[in-house]
Amino acid sequence: MLRRTPLFGNKTRVTFSLPADQPEGVVSVVGDFNDWRPGSHELTRRRNGTRTVSVILPRGTHRFRYLATGGHWFDDENADHIDHEGSLIHL
Repeated sequence: MLRRTPLFGNKTRVTFSLPADQPEGVVSVVGDFNDWRPGSHELTRRRNGTRTVSVILPRGTHRFRYLATGGHWFDDENADHIDHEGSLIHL
């Protein structure tokens, strides 16, 4: 799930959210906004049964994917678009 919160100026807070137990292990969101560095934005478990991380992004289109323990890459089914290179979000 992707939640967008407009901020002052040309920025948006994007909250990336997944179920707390699927997939198992550590998951981080990686993308063009963090130079595709695993671990830069690791999702944190919440009391409500999810795990989330928020990233402040400028307007435009951003590409991202999730990376889970064991090198498991996957896309967000709630992204604005998914292609052979991953998920896209338009802000």
